[in-house]
Amino acid sequence: MYRQLNRWAAGGLIHKLGPGLYAATTWSPAPPCVTCENARDGDALVNRCQFVDDHQRRHGVKRLCDILGLSRSSFYYWRRTSTARETRQTLEAGLAARIRKAHQDSDGTYGAPRITAELRDEGGPAVNHKRVARIMRSIGLEGVRLRRRYRTTVADQAAPKAPDLIGRDFTAVALNTKYVGDITYLPVSGSKPLYLATVIDLASRRLARWAITDHMRTGLVTAAL
Repeated sequence: MYRQLNRWAAGGLIHKLGPGLYAATTWSPAPPCVTCENARDGDALVNRCQFVDDHQRRHGVKRLCDILGLSRSSFYYWRRTSTARETRQTLEAGLAARIRKAHQDSDGTYGAPRITAELRDEGGPAVNHKRVARIMRSIGLEGVRLRRRYRTTVADQAAPKAPDLIGRDFTAVALNTKYVGDITYLPVSGSKPLYLATVIDLASRRLARWAITDHMRTGLVTAAL
């Protein structure tokens, strides 16, 4: 028991006053009754409840609760609801398996809303998207988020139109006779976006020149030519 108490003391859950002497980390009275699932420190509370349950026969519930700063009403509530909690965990494990399958069937693209729709189409117990989202987070699944579209060209209606030198004919029979170009927006995580200018030979369909920078001014185009 004292080895476990020393681990609690090292983790800050209780305070070690001396050899074999422990107390709650705060000197305030035991906290009021709260449910283990909804407590702000829910994981720590569940761990303390489990510790009391494991050692109550040898040391008594009252003594252990006083040492751990745990109200006895919280412990008894935790123990009284253990069956319902285990049933809920079993149901959620089954739901997690269905969510994982739906996610795999979508090639990893579906998020919580679409997986929720798939589960409803399959029938079975009703489930809402918030529950699906929570379970997906717990098992490390997420859908593909479409990136925001950026406009790389804003036409000036008052400016003269550039002539169409190739007449919309994107074919060529000889190399180095027709070139076309484009600018592509490249998002960069945690940094400014980049812009890629490319020049393609229409005869070979291969990249002839390219340039990349963090702006879309005239210098980007001239650098690619």
